[in-house]
Amino acid sequence: MRKPWIVGLLLAGLLLGACGDPASGPEASPPAPAVPGASGSPSTTTHQRPAASAGATDVSANAPTVLYLGDSLAMENQKVLGKSLRDKVHARYTSAPYSGTTLCDYLEGTATKSLVPPADKAAALVRSLRPDFVVLQFWGNSWGYTPCMDGITYNADRHHYFTRYTADMKKLTEQIGQAGGAKRPRIVWVLQGPDPITPERVREVNALYELQAGASGDLLADAGKAVSPTSARYTWAQYLPCTAYEHDHPAYCTQPSRDRTTLHRDDDYLHFCLAPTISTPRPCPVRSPGILRITRAITKTIADHIR
Repeated sequence: MRKPWIVGLLLAGLLLGACGDPASGPEASPPAPAVPGASGSPSTTTHQRPAASAGATDVSANAPTVLYLGDSLAMENQKVLGKSLRDKVHARYTSAPYSGTTLCDYLEGTATKSLVPPADKAAALVRSLRPDFVVLQFWGNSWGYTPCMDGITYNADRHHYFTRYTADMKKLTEQIGQAGGAKRPRIVWVLQGPDPITPERVREVNALYELQAGASGDLLADAGKAVSPTSARYTWAQYLPCTAYEHDHPAYCTQPSRDRTTLHRDDDYLHFCLAPTISTPRPCPVRSPGILRITRAITKTIADHIR
């Protein structure tokens, strides 16, 4: 028998536009972003600039500087990731996610048709912040939501979509490297979790991230594995068994009597924030197991590769 949530997926596509990256929804266009264009920072964006440590002597000399860029998944994750990185590796942390974006939005040279303003392009932020790591988390916008994709969508032309996505990955890697100069940051490509609508698309996007990381000597954080069933990496699940950490921190084991925790709301199969969807993108305001799992995976990758 079909799960009840399948009936709600068509409605979810309409709601996801408010969260920013309706990556796998129907072909109808999502609502226009609240602040279109490329001039000025949208009010929907939250930045976490590096904060001075209350105890500077406690910060290791090799504490990394981390820049986090991405779409609506990064938007909801950003505060939890910042805390995780500061707690684990004393990171100096900046996040500049924009909901509804994809790789081309962060490329310099796309200002006239981008959801990211020039000051927050990846290369501009690398020149300004001189990060050790640039974490890139993109679901792989397949709806043509952002104008920089020039109307290319996964459903309409899969070959063209992946060709363009590959080219944008290479170009963004090059721009970040050039901006870093002698101190080139290491890029951390975040592998995405399952998509119940187009599972093969996410599998292919992750494969492209793996190829690009291998070609440029960069890193992978398999955050998607942390929100997938153990024996089925690309099978979507709304609930998963509680981890040992979640058992030790009961607020993250949402259904202890069933030994399982909630990753997605009933009305949103893409995002991991358990708060209701609103029209203005924001960092997730409530404890959400999926977000914690994702950010812990990213943090571990950085902690394992601090020079």
